[in-house]
Amino acid sequence: MGCGRVGSTLARSLEKRGHTVAVIDVNVDAFRRLGPDFGGRTVKGVGFDREVLLEAGIEEADGFAAVSSGDNSNILAARVVRETFAVDNVVARIYDPGRAEVYERLGIPTVATVRWTSDQVLRRLLPAGSEPVWRDPSGNVRIIEVHVDRSWVGRTVGDIEEATGARVPFLFRMGSALVPKDATIFQDGDLVYAAVQDAELARVEDVLAAAPKGE
Repeated sequence: MGCGRVGSTLARSLEKRGHTVAVIDVNVDAFRRLGPDFGGRTVKGVGFDREVLLEAGIEEADGFAAVSSGDNSNILAARVVRETFAVDNVVARIYDPGRAEVYERLGIPTVATVRWTSDQVLRRLLPAGSEPVWRDPSGNVRIIEVHVDRSWVGRTVGDIEEATGARVPFLFRMGSALVPKDATIFQDGDLVYAAVQDAELARVEDVLAAAPKGE
């Protein structure tokens, strides 16, 4: 939702990665920012209107980004999509960083404008896989921001490390980084950063993308 500079860049980036994209905006002229080669769907309306969301294909969506120019519209749309249509991968753009912590407690990851990049949205939006944050010069070890299935909520960081064999040097929670202990509970909306040997990357991703064993 939102086809300004950020929304249009995000839509084109997702499409280049092979995703099917629908863009919602109240202003039809805004869709010109997508360019003539954009192959996705464009829908006029507000992103918290149920009929508009259905027209955009929300029932088949894997993710939703609310990146309009209004904080209230963004958070309302994000909550409707998450709570009404059960879309897990939702992110809202927030201009007021003071509100971000409140919204993240609702289980909706936010990106404040003061630390905004389209890469940050992609890392929170894409439903699977990992994004490299750092890699050692030899290429043997990397720190990744890894997707963790919501069924891990309530488990500890120690459980995650034991299941994957990887280390979790820090989490990103409610707008700031946290160095966890073994007993730190993984919460809904947390972003997990793991130190992984390159050869183990696929296995770690597979473990965390599925429910914990025994469930």
